[in-house]
Amino acid sequence: MSDDAAARAAAEARAAAEEESAFSHAAVDPDATAAYGDDPDQVIDFYAPREALSPGGGLAPLVVVLHGGAWRAPYDRRHVTPFADFLARRGFAVANVEYRRGGVSIPGQGAAAETGGGGPVAGRWPETFDDVAAAMDALPALVREFLPQADPRRMVVTGHSAGGHLALWAAARHLLPADAVWRIDRPAPLRGVVALAPIADFTVAEKLDVCGGACRQLLGGEEGFTARVPYADPALLLPTGIATTLVQGRADTVVPEAVAEAYADAAAKAGEVVGLTLLEDVGHFPLIDPAADACAVVAEEIAQLAW
Repeated sequence: MSDDAAARAAAEARAAAEEESAFSHAAVDPDATAAYGDDPDQVIDFYAPREALSPGGGLAPLVVVLHGGAWRAPYDRRHVTPFADFLARRGFAVANVEYRRGGVSIPGQGAAAETGGGGPVAGRWPETFDDVAAAMDALPALVREFLPQADPRRMVVTGHSAGGHLALWAAARHLLPADAVWRIDRPAPLRGVVALAPIADFTVAEKLDVCGGACRQLLGGEEGFTARVPYADPALLLPTGIATTLVQGRADTVVPEAVAEAYADAAAKAGEVVGLTLLEDVGHFPLIDPAADACAVVAEEIAQLAW
């Protein structure tokens, strides 16, 4: 075996082990669940803080979690419940948001055809975006009712992979085109965003075929991509004026480092400094794996913005 082949085999083995570890934890039931719409996927799970972050106690910062999974239906919020519980055990109040994702494709029909037929399509246009906007708008009232331990004035949004994209997008709604139904008049009241291996730049992600062309599918296939990308690509929605940090494993083969770097570069060109924490010898999944050191780094990045 050549040195290159051996290196690739080692990287693949490490990535497989990281994924297995992240998905090995039992799902953790929330303390409460509330609906923000009529669809079964329009729900938010709430986790109360397990301990106070400061000796004085008081209300806990609120962390909004948006799960990943390439915006595809097989991946729902349950796979990040151990991560949500991890944050709750670190003293945060947590809102784990579900949203509508892409279903099974129908060969020959629009975005579905991009999968080759039969596979899950990435996202639903416009429902995925409808849901994230609606959830964020509903959160302050829902938190008062279902998570009174939380302080919505100290809110940080985090998301992994496709959820990292949605977290960045949620913080940029005030920069959407004027005709966007999701646009808000002023920046969202957030302390910050911590995006974990985010699909943060659609142009670069498409060039690298991230998650099998998921960005193209999300926007409705080749026809919809050009028209819809100004409404969806975080790299085109800058500067947000909201403190933002990206956490990225340098060994990530699912959403490579180049995607996060492209977003950080776009922010710099727009006059905004975005934090980029690069973790050596870390792939895609340790960022949400409570058993991994990288997850503790994520919690610390959130804490720095929340306080």
